[in-house]
Parts: sequence; C-alpha cells; structure tokens
Amino acid sequence: MTNPVVAVLMGSDSDMKVMEGALEVLKSFGVPYEVKILSAHRVPDEVASFARGAEARGIKVIIAGAGWAAHLAGAIAANTILPVIGVPIDSSPLQGWDALLSTVQMPPGIPVATVSVGKGGAKNAAFLAIEILGLENKSLREKLISYRTSMKEEIMKKNEELSNKLE
Repeated sequence: MTNPVVAVLMGSDSDMKVMEGALEVLKSFGVPYEVKILSAHRVPDEVASFARGAEARGIKVIIAGAGWAAHLAGAIAANTILPVIGVPIDSSPLQGWDALLSTVQMPPGIPVATVSVGKGGAKNAAFLAIEILGLENKSLREKLISYRTSMKEEIMKKNEELSNKLE
C-alpha cells in the first residue's frame, strides 16, 4: 500500500466500532490511511509527538474520534497545522453531547472541523478529508463527483418508482 495521507485516530479501542465508518469510506475511495489508538489523557506525550511528526511522514489530514471529554482532536490540533477533523463518539452517559461540545469548542486559532456524533459523523469525517485531498488530487475529486452523482441518481430512481406505484 502507498504511504498514508490520512491518519484516523481514536482515544480507545472501543471507539473502533464508530470509526470503522471512516475507514470504510476511505477504503472505498482508495485513500491510503493509517489507524492509531492515542488517548489525550492516558498518553499525552505520544499524542503530541504523533501530531508534530505527522506532516513530515506525509499525512495531509487527521481524523480524530473520541468520547467523553473528547480532547484528542484538540490535543492533535494544538500540535500541528494540518487539518484536523473531530468525531464526537457517543460512548458516555451523556450520549455524545459532552464529546460534541469538547470537540467543537476550540479556542480561536486552533480549529477542529467537527462532524456529527457517532458513525455517521465518522463517515462524514472521511468525506470531508476526501474533499480536502481533492483540492490537489483531481482523480480523487472526480471519484467524489461520481459518488455524489450516483447518490442523486439513486434518489431520482426511487422517486420515479414511487410515482409509478402511486399511478
């Protein structure tokens, strides 16, 4: 496999069931990625080191999923100027609201693009990463345009089928 351009991080191995959504999308578009478990609270030095070295290793976008206090995306963003996309994970008693607020409420100058809570958010994080990469990769951009066109065609087909049933 070619060198990864997207890093998919999660705070715990229990987050994998959510973050698999991002991996599925990246794989379907042929985007090389790496996956790591890094906790902002349990291994903060490793998180900072990873973030500081990511660009030199060829990473262009980082997706970071975490639940509860969800500081992973912010800790990564504090240590790199690469785009960071945060995925709030619904693993706490607050069903992801705490993770959402922890991820989205970054101080000015250290942004984290934040998607919705859970597996749908993980998928959208991958699509956002593809959009970012597509700014410089025409082939990837064309794949995304084709994907969106097929989504539109599927809806139009369903509408036609529905209309035919109602006649």
